[in-house]
Amino acid sequence: MRTAVLILLIIGGLNWLLYGLFQWDLVGGLLGGMTSWWARAVYVLVGLAALYAFSFLAEEPRERREEGRHAAGTA
Repeated sequence: MRTAVLILLIIGGLNWLLYGLFQWDLVGGLLGGMTSWWARAVYVLVGLAALYAFSFLAEEPRERREEGRHAAGTA
């Protein structure tokens, strides 16, 4: 699941990069513009992936605490 979220975020980021530099919508260009059902579905998935990615921020400190416990136990 995490890999799919990261791939969608990369697609979204590249889309914004290309739009910012060249005013070209990568997703819309490949899937038929904003009127295309496919393009809108990709935009929605990218947005949902971004919302889900907020949970990654909550996991990071917990992982660091666990690494600290393991390091302290082996020292």
